[in-house]
Amino acid sequence: MAANAQPAPFGHACVAQNGVRFCPTTGDDQRVPTWDGVPIDADVTLPADGEGPFPTLVMLHGFPGSKSNFESSGPDGANSTLQHYTNVFYASRGWAVVNYSSRGFGRSCGAPASRTAGCERGWFHLADQRYEVRDTQYLLGLLVDAGIADPGRLAATGVSYGGGQSMQLAFLRDRVRTEDGALVPWLSPAGRPLSIAAAYARWGWSDLVYALAPNGRLMDAVAAPRDQSRDPLGIGKQPIVDTLYLGGAGAGFLAPPGADPTADLGEQHDLLDAGEPPSAALVAGSRQTYTYRSAYSLASDRHLPAPLLIENGWTDDIFPAEQALRVYTRFAGSRADLSLMLGDLGHFRGSNKAAVDLAFNDRGAAFLDARGRGMPGGPRAGSVIAYTQTCPKDAVAGAPFRAAAYPALARGSVRIGGRRAHTIPSDGGDDAVSAAVGPVTNSDACTSVGARRLPGAAVFERRSRGFTLLGLPTVTARVRTRGAFPQLDARLWDVAPDGTQVLVSHGAYRFAPGEKPGTVVFQLFGNGWRFVAGHKVRLELLGRDPQMFRPSNGSFSVRVADVAAYLPVRERPSRSRGIERPPSLLD
Repeated sequence: MAANAQPAPFGHACVAQNGVRFCPTTGDDQRVPTWDGVPIDADVTLPADGEGPFPTLVMLHGFPGSKSNFESSGPDGANSTLQHYTNVFYASRGWAVVNYSSRGFGRSCGAPASRTAGCERGWFHLADQRYEVRDTQYLLGLLVDAGIADPGRLAATGVSYGGGQSMQLAFLRDRVRTEDGALVPWLSPAGRPLSIAAAYARWGWSDLVYALAPNGRLMDAVAAPRDQSRDPLGIGKQPIVDTLYLGGAGAGFLAPPGADPTADLGEQHDLLDAGEPPSAALVAGSRQTYTYRSAYSLASDRHLPAPLLIENGWTDDIFPAEQALRVYTRFAGSRADLSLMLGDLGHFRGSNKAAVDLAFNDRGAAFLDARGRGMPGGPRAGSVIAYTQTCPKDAVAGAPFRAAAYPALARGSVRIGGRRAHTIPSDGGDDAVSAAVGPVTNSDACTSVGARRLPGAAVFERRSRGFTLLGLPTVTARVRTRGAFPQLDARLWDVAPDGTQVLVSHGAYRFAPGEKPGTVVFQLFGNGWRFVAGHKVRLELLGRDPQMFRPSNGSFSVRVADVAAYLPVRERPSRSRGIERPPSLLD
């Protein structure tokens, strides 16, 4: 860049405002053609002075959304989750910040009026490494070649849809996924080798198949580093999937039926909603989603991810803590630089308390400065910070718990269960209770309901002597099934002395076709939750929880016996308090 020249990222003029320089796309004719010609509506915000190259951060929006989601006139956005999480906040810290509308959304061919030449195939592919993720890499490459972005200091962050892409960028690191599925070195358009230096992923996913349709086999996936999320295909989170699909179809450019097998998301939605038995097309689509839309498919001891800070919510029923723990545990003991932040936040039932949001966002900024720019500070590799859920929803957040590594977060275990056999039918439960705590039908994670025993439910409980759950409860049981397409839906409750109960965690287990009688092991989504002395801990196993998981198409029964649930707790083992040593199970 010539001396004293004013930077013009993507050829856009910059204007000084809000203590930084804002360089927007001001019309559709200024959009940036990406690698396949689809026009992308992209803005760049620069520090108040300097010519570059700058450390450069891409902020990736949610689903549906647009480039404006993280743009503001100051360090804070429209709600508490955007405190210290805007273009102005990061540009004021010295970053060049890229905010763009993902293909198929906003004026990147999303709005019908924006679908001019180049948008003929500009539909969204649902955070596909071959398309959306590659767009981010291409835009960064253009900025490197223009002298705006420093090739050694490229970083990504995002929320939800953007969080999943941020994690994929970290795992790709210095590679690009091409349209034919190949992984090739990431080069700028001018041929410069590029790599992601750091990523801060908020509310995202590591395995999109498991997130949308869990089968309960998280422990299997971690114990054997290969794909376990589709064997068998899990139980669809139908209310959540339907809500997301309708939101995307209404706000974005959905591929016409049959136009593109890489983006036929309408067909995939319908096939998942149809349920059992899974069709060949659903199996193939799930394989594609796992391979091209999930960071975990890229997990390899030979190619470690870029330094990665992952933030997920205990009470986020779409992308709960297990999505972070899947990759964190996979790389435990390796040289990978992964750290965690967990709390009562995220989608749907997440409380998103302002104090927690601010603490996490400031920790995220320190992480990006440290890993992305080489500045001092930031969380240590492997470390975890966790806040518990506090009720009512507007209650003050409690103090965080910290550990040098996730296994050290919980120091003891509380066991509940019973040896007696129970038969769970496919038609049990109560739809009103399911609706009261369903993520779509009730956004308040602190909602209480009557603690009556429901028909067809197997219930196990014990009185609390006071302990703090921190992690994922693990359930084991001897089982025998009859009928077609059996499943177990699970809920963990805190039952108060007044006869009301609050949901602490969901969970589910999908039986494989022809699964023989024996012992099953599965985990709930987990939480950080204080069971006060005198309350009861209640585990409820059912055949249906329709406002969380899609009910089975079959009629079945599941006989369970020798049921035990192990709750990881913060407190150390104490016989007087009923706290044991942690079992040799994944926390």
